[in-house]
Amino acid sequence: MQRVSTKQRLQDWFTQRWVMAGGRKLNPQTTPWLIGPFGKVGDVGEQFIYRLAKEEQLSVQRTCVNTGLLPSIKALGLSPSQEAQISPIVVDFYERTSSYYLSMSLRWNPLFIGFGFLVNTLFSNRLKQLYIPTNTKIKNSPLTSEIIQLITPETKEVRYTFWLRTLASCDRIIFSGVYGSCQLPSGATAVKAVFPLPNGNATVLMNPQVGQKGELTLNSSGTSWGDAGFYFLLQDAQNQYWAKFIASFKDKLTVRPHTTGLLAQQRLRLWGLPVLSIVYQINLKDKPDRSK
Repeated sequence: MQRVSTKQRLQDWFTQRWVMAGGRKLNPQTTPWLIGPFGKVGDVGEQFIYRLAKEEQLSVQRTCVNTGLLPSIKALGLSPSQEAQISPIVVDFYERTSSYYLSMSLRWNPLFIGFGFLVNTLFSNRLKQLYIPTNTKIKNSPLTSEIIQLITPETKEVRYTFWLRTLASCDRIIFSGVYGSCQLPSGATAVKAVFPLPNGNATVLMNPQVGQKGELTLNSSGTSWGDAGFYFLLQDAQNQYWAKFIASFKDKLTVRPHTTGLLAQQRLRLWGLPVLSIVYQINLKDKPDRSK
């Protein structure tokens, strides 16, 4: 088995050996649906964004106005009937994410709260990323939400869209990921979220579904390789790519219209058991302005 870089911290090394032991070798040329930006040892918080921009000669655009996670709702590959059924305010949120305020409430399953402490201790505190509060009293806590885009200077093409969410009360980054869409091997469209890790990333692929009341659900409940779901990716010291599909981990996010704007509920499950529920209150910052 290939050996990963000896410069990595022990916990990174064990995580990566675990991916290599139970995963499969990956050819980036034949798996564009899965490949995304990889972190490097030493990347902390927003440093990854600026390193990636420098390596690929891209310009960093912050304080984006009226900018969304998706360039258009059509990126989800919905049928005409689904596009007609989805709520206009849900569409507006995904197309103009930077125009919305967010606050967060969460509830842990007591059986898994120790897992949250472990992740924060081993990874989140060091990487300044993927910080999930273990305080069960978190309720309607404001988030700083920012869309950051990496753009090709010559053509102004958007290469990467980052969504940076920070818990305002402690200035800790909860999620900093690259968002977009991809086409799975089955031909289905999925939302793709990539979270950089040392010499790899965690990638979540989610199938979009429109409900009867206009809500949009993103579901990563696949059962086998190539399905929507949770993947760990790794590049070893010999530049070989590896990936592991985690069938036991499920992530379901539903965004629906609410009396004051939008309500989003994210449910994480492991081995069929509920792990964590996060509820986001989402409100428009000001009156709609679609000029860009």
